[in-house]
Amino acid sequence: MIESKISLQNEKAVLVGLVHKDQGEDQVKEYLTELAFLADTAGAQTQKMFTQKLPHPDSKTFVGKGKLQEIKEYVKAKGINLVIFDDELTGSQIGNITDALETKTIDRSDLILDIFASRAKTAQAKVQVELAQYQYILPRLKGMWKHLERQGGGIGSRGPGETEIETDRRIVKDKISLLRKRLAEIDKQAMTQRQERGTYIRVALVGYTNVGKSTLMSLLSKADVFAENKLFATLDTTTRKVVYEQTPFLLSDTVGFIRKLPHHLVESFKSTLDEVREADCLLHVVDISHPAYEDQMAVVNKTLVEIGAFEKPILTIFNKMDIYEEKVFDEWLDAEVKQDLLQQLKDRWEHITEGMCVFISATERTNINVLRQTILDKVKALYQERYPYMTKFY
Repeated sequence: MIESKISLQNEKAVLVGLVHKDQGEDQVKEYLTELAFLADTAGAQTQKMFTQKLPHPDSKTFVGKGKLQEIKEYVKAKGINLVIFDDELTGSQIGNITDALETKTIDRSDLILDIFASRAKTAQAKVQVELAQYQYILPRLKGMWKHLERQGGGIGSRGPGETEIETDRRIVKDKISLLRKRLAEIDKQAMTQRQERGTYIRVALVGYTNVGKSTLMSLLSKADVFAENKLFATLDTTTRKVVYEQTPFLLSDTVGFIRKLPHHLVESFKSTLDEVREADCLLHVVDISHPAYEDQMAVVNKTLVEIGAFEKPILTIFNKMDIYEEKVFDEWLDAEVKQDLLQQLKDRWEHITEGMCVFISATERTNINVLRQTILDKVKALYQERYPYMTKFY
């Protein structure tokens, strides 16, 4: 795998976002808050957030020379050693901005790739991340050759430098081809393993990153599953056999989704997402305490559409209801009014999901028995639909 070139541990960072016709001010603030969480996951400390309003990104510096100068003054004054842009930058933009700021500059995609690289444990995850890294680098190679930018044009400036770039391009392309072959072999083995699981109904947990999927996986399967309050705590799919009332099924926890997920990463991880594609039923876990939980749901649904899994039966699990109530309801609120508001919320989502939703708190274990029974009823119905003459499962 490509070694981490970011090394964010204990680095002081500033974040940069752009307000434009397709991205409003409130949206950008929300994106930058999430970017700060990503930076924290990677070990960097966010010191300040900068935003700029432009009709469209500046082709050379993304935010324009004036804003870049403002960022430079802050970077120098505060000893900042990392600048992170919320949107994807081209190779030339990264080169121009790094030269202007005289400090390390990366974009959101680079940051996410670095987090994935640090968290990949299995051979499959490592190959997937490395493939995505090389695919990200390939179109940016020229911008990364800073010495070429300084050489200028004219005789004598095209020879060795251009040769080195072409050599690097060929090496990267060969590496991508090799990684794709290796991933295809791993995918073939994984597919064989999935086929060997026999007649069991398969249920997969999906959701935005950090909504509590791994915690819920532990609760539902009664097995220890790694979980922490960081983005992308889970990269590899974890599958457990679960038995409720003598009815067995397979439960899988999958990688969390996020907005602006690098395209190459989605492509590389499609094999991991086969677990979602091939599931019989999906459990869409939602952090209802998050102020933008509906936007997060939309990101997950969009990803499910992209991988061809949106038409499956989906049970929406609204998690972290305890935190939601703390955030939304004043402690002096009348209990009857509170219950009425909660009922309105539940009625709304019951209507939207056509009754396919449950409200829980995984950490407080609230409503978990109702959730287990709902899952069991769905699994039994799927067995009956698939194997109408096999009565041992239902």
